[in-house]
Amino acid sequence: MLSHAEIKRYSRHLILPEIGTSGQRKLKDASVLCVGVGGLGSALALYLAAAGIGRIGLVDSDVVDLSNLQRQILHRTEDVGRPKVLSAKEKLLAQNPEIEVVVHETMLSADNAMGLCARYDIIADGSDNFSTRYLVNDACVLLGKPNVHASIFRFEGQVSVFHAKQGPCYRCLYATPPLPGEVPNCAEGGVLGVLPGLLGVMQATEVIKLVVGVGTPLVGRMLAVDALDMRTRELTLAHDPDCPVCGTAPTIRDLGVHRNVQAAVCELAPTPEIEAVELKSMLDNPSRPLTLLDVRDPSEWEICHIEGAKHIPLNLLGEQLHEVDPDANIVVYCLVGGRSRKAAAQLRQAGYRNVRSLAGGIRAWADAVDSEIPIY
Repeated sequence: MLSHAEIKRYSRHLILPEIGTSGQRKLKDASVLCVGVGGLGSALALYLAAAGIGRIGLVDSDVVDLSNLQRQILHRTEDVGRPKVLSAKEKLLAQNPEIEVVVHETMLSADNAMGLCARYDIIADGSDNFSTRYLVNDACVLLGKPNVHASIFRFEGQVSVFHAKQGPCYRCLYATPPLPGEVPNCAEGGVLGVLPGLLGVMQATEVIKLVVGVGTPLVGRMLAVDALDMRTRELTLAHDPDCPVCGTAPTIRDLGVHRNVQAAVCELAPTPEIEAVELKSMLDNPSRPLTLLDVRDPSEWEICHIEGAKHIPLNLLGEQLHEVDPDANIVVYCLVGGRSRKAAAQLRQAGYRNVRSLAGGIRAWADAVDSEIPIY
């Protein structure tokens, strides 16, 4: 039953015929696991708490960083350095002390995903990387759980409900993940601060609809959002009979495939790297010509760059290879190292022999060498 305080709190739900007292009790009895409490998870979890979802699980291994606060509205400046799940729990209970918030301060992995997801009715995926998205999808299919998914990049986002019992799963749309580093994340590509809030609210809406049993959920449909032009498109998604996890002859029957993928990545030939302190020594005492190549976007170059670096954005590197001395000792850098490793591989494929990537990117340079460089 709902207490007098809950009747007061949820009164605007209770007078909606589509929800009413029975619907609010369903929300109170429901449990939802929020994978990630960053940009998407902040808005998602906050509205789930406000709506009265009885038990909300938070899984995230990260700590709050100053650069998060432009979009991750659950966290405050004073939370910098704190585990995100603890910061989030504090705010959610302040919003609604009638609910239970369970923290899982860990990274979702092939070893714990089945156990964690099995404890909740609905899984809401607000992760920021492809390995976790595929892990969540496969666990949900194997457990028969609905996966309320959203993802964002720069000014665009997408939201859908993947529920293999009723429609396609994430692998029906994208059978295999991209290679590591192939698609930049928010730290490298940037994101409009309000965008994850917009998509996170949509996720929360879909969760509430699923719990109460009203409306038409986004099963078999994907809503694509372009915030720059404020346009939306609805895409129809079809179940793939050859899907490796939910098809007629599935090849993925447990989460072991995710351990195998990680092992395969570890076996790849590593890109040669150089530490920031060693690079500083080489710049101070060059034994031969050294080319320091910055492959970030022009907007990032304007924020900061290493003195003496040459700037060629990664997307223009193929066109401007002739500007790089093939006989030089080349060190490539970006923000944190992902794009520079990709650029270094491209240079080696083009015949450049002496190419290394700055480990940790310009952030590592700022930490170890030049603290005056602004970090973003």
